[in-house]
Amino acid sequence: MKEPFIQVGILLSQPGIDFSLSMPYRLNGKEIPPGDYSLVFSEGKILFGKELYDEMMFEPYEVHTDSFILKEVIIGVNFHWERKEDQRFLGGLKFIVEDNGITAINIVSLEDYLTSVISSEMSATSSESLLKAHAVISRSWLLAQVRKDKNINNNRRKSTSQVCTENEIIRWYDREDHVHFDVCADDHCQRYQGITRQSTELVKKAVEETRGKVLVYEEAICDTRFYKCCGGATETFENVWEPIVHPYLQGKADNMDDNFVLPDLTIEEEAEKWIRTSPPAFCNTQDMNVLKQVLNDYDQETADFYRWKVAYSQSELAAIINERSGIDYGEIVELIPIQRGTSGRIVRLKIRGTKREMIIGKELEIRRTLSRSHLYSSAFVVDTEDIDENGIPRRFVLTGAGWGHGVGLCQIGAAMMAVKGYDYRQILAHYYPGSEIEIKY
Repeated sequence: MKEPFIQVGILLSQPGIDFSLSMPYRLNGKEIPPGDYSLVFSEGKILFGKELYDEMMFEPYEVHTDSFILKEVIIGVNFHWERKEDQRFLGGLKFIVEDNGITAINIVSLEDYLTSVISSEMSATSSESLLKAHAVISRSWLLAQVRKDKNINNNRRKSTSQVCTENEIIRWYDREDHVHFDVCADDHCQRYQGITRQSTELVKKAVEETRGKVLVYEEAICDTRFYKCCGGATETFENVWEPIVHPYLQGKADNMDDNFVLPDLTIEEEAEKWIRTSPPAFCNTQDMNVLKQVLNDYDQETADFYRWKVAYSQSELAAIINERSGIDYGEIVELIPIQRGTSGRIVRLKIRGTKREMIIGKELEIRRTLSRSHLYSSAFVVDTEDIDENGIPRRFVLTGAGWGHGVGLCQIGAAMMAVKGYDYRQILAHYYPGSEIEIKY
């Protein structure tokens, strides 16, 4: 297997895109000089200068060094840290027509892509053990998704990601939503911000020394998921995405204490006790020296990730749920956990209102429905306050645990493992038990 080139969707379905070429590129064999350029969606095509195109490919002379800049790239889409940045990328630049707009796609070698991902998902000043672990799982995840796409296409089957009935909406969100490229550049897939984030020699070393290395389980490349903070226990894959069992992605405690027994957090009483307390775990830390190494500047805006609180008035919560779901529940009477996963994350939640009630899931659907951006996780308990004479609460307080879906590697936990002296192989073995490292190219 040779090192593959991959296609990464950067800006999706835009009415227009501004970009800069930092050196000469080729378009249909014609050299395009360095400079600032603009594209506009017009008549169902891409208008560049005075010509209309169905598709455009700007080819670099040197794929590992030639670069371009895309203007006003949106990062943190629909999350609380959403913002726009000008970002620089290595490799080729393709524009296509998609959903009545223009989509910009970066064609880049896998190892160049990884150098950026490691510096985008976390600070490039992280420890060597964490950087190496992340290089292996980012490489593994991407190759697993490419293979998954091929299997879906070869079997000519559509990937199902929702089950809806009159009284229940169960959805899960995965990267096969993308049809015209391998992965997107945001948290929906893996954060990829080109060479905008300053890389370091240590990042380059971590990628180079793990070159071609992936995690495998029973000869298949592992679907190595990751997130910020598990909240003390990891989640099981099928509770978050499709009902497929991955033995290396099952729930477990985020510590190495053989005497520690993880409570059964699928039981409501145990989950509530767990979330309202602060049990020991690798990711239970406020060590700012470690957090500054792991978290980019905008991630440091989120301080309380192990345990957190969010409060809503009745009118605010009812408006958010209506706005985000498109369903008018009336006033909200109760939020009732119906099913919890191995980390205490809610998999199915009943929303009971004065006009109707509905069960929703899985975890990201719950997080999206109960916040104008996203709740940090779906591992939460609900307290109601100021209940009126009709039994309607005037205030809701959500107390929660963790940041992200909880499946696979916990970045904060892995960072603390590295500080405590664990090497990258031990970190991978902890978060993906039963997997093995294999060199694919």
